[in-house]
Amino acid sequence: MRAVDWRRSKFTKLIVEPQTELDIMDDEAIVTVEKELDRVVSKLEQLHEIASAEIGDVASLMSELVNVLGNAGQMLVTTLNTGTQMNAPGTGSTDDPMDDTVNMQVETEPAAPQRLTESQMEIIREAISKCNVRVQKLSTEHRDSHGSVSKIGKAIDRNFSSDFSSTMRVDALQDEDNLMLLNKAIAKHYCRQGMDDVARTLIKECKMSDSDAQDVFDSEREFAEIYNIWKQIQKRDLTEALEWAVRHSSQLLERHSLIEFRLHRMRFMQLVSYGLESQHEAILYARNNFQKFAVRYEHEIANLMASFIYLPGGLEKTPYKIFLAQEMWTELSFTFLKDACQLLGISINSALSVVVNAGCTALPALLNIKQVMQSRQVLTMWNGCDELPIEIDLQPEFRFHSIFACPILRQQTTEDNPPKKLTCGHVISNDALHKLSNGHILKCPYCPVEQNAEEAVRIYF
Repeated sequence: MRAVDWRRSKFTKLIVEPQTELDIMDDEAIVTVEKELDRVVSKLEQLHEIASAEIGDVASLMSELVNVLGNAGQMLVTTLNTGTQMNAPGTGSTDDPMDDTVNMQVETEPAAPQRLTESQMEIIREAISKCNVRVQKLSTEHRDSHGSVSKIGKAIDRNFSSDFSSTMRVDALQDEDNLMLLNKAIAKHYCRQGMDDVARTLIKECKMSDSDAQDVFDSEREFAEIYNIWKQIQKRDLTEALEWAVRHSSQLLERHSLIEFRLHRMRFMQLVSYGLESQHEAILYARNNFQKFAVRYEHEIANLMASFIYLPGGLEKTPYKIFLAQEMWTELSFTFLKDACQLLGISINSALSVVVNAGCTALPALLNIKQVMQSRQVLTMWNGCDELPIEIDLQPEFRFHSIFACPILRQQTTEDNPPKKLTCGHVISNDALHKLSNGHILKCPYCPVEQNAEEAVRIYF
């Protein structure tokens, strides 16, 4: 058995077993991180409850301290007022020659009152001490919470791989042809967005040939027009969209597309929304453009005509207000983009965006299989050829052509391993053909017909 055959047969077994194991690994990683997160959240909730209680106690101590200081201040004021009244000038006898001297002595040397008693001082010292203890405790617990929060990031790094280098083909862009294909894809993406100046700058800097540069603009010229109309519709400007629809009217009718009628319907409602002054213009527009849709959309056109009843009061508080909403214009723009691309046979998404989105979809599965292969010490089995170690389930929007999977080896066919049709009509892969053939004799695995293996014909999907 050849080395590549051994690897594929090994992978056939590996694919069957790790699928469940990959799911288990994902679940275990998520559960581990969730446990760490729940632990931190629980600790923060406890810290919040403790901090609220501690802050309440500190507030009570501060309130008590304020009361003590207020009482002490009142006692001081009372003492000073009492001393001043007892020794105030003029309170002595007028016949006493020492009266002025006595008053001067009392005013300059009043009795020094005691500001705080010992019990008050003890209350203040106790309050300050308790406040310091509680504040220090809150500070310590808050500092410890930072360590718990940082553990979440470490748990994510420990359980989920952030190294994408193992899924990359580093040598892919070393080939000049591949690099030029990438530059063309990027330039076409810019052309699709109407950014021709950026595309020309890229073409100039990467030294793209004139033929390739012309191909970039020629291939995306039609979509650039569609993209510009799409932006105009979102700005509620239907002029270019209606011109395009009239230009392709027969083709749209053959495909039973709704976009032409919807564009005319939106333009009609746009005229109606202007009020009584546009009533005559709206009627003329309906007569000129709704006639060819009368059979298919008779009931809907009748409903549109009923909107004239609400013209005096406006459409804001009527069932027709939906035509004034931005959501209706957004839906219309994307419907136009989809139908126009289908009519012209071009993709809505650029090749660059499709590749990037498909790669992002496949990346988690590739990282998971890498971990499985690393744990089983079979990393060398993924030899970097044009094949993936597992099947990637992409969304339908990423499927542009039929893919044949060999029913014998259960693997997708490639250019190196194309599908072959046997003389009996059954189709298998080229590798399966060589495995089943005995010299030139081949017995079909599905029917008992014996045939010459060299008579098998390659087919294309």
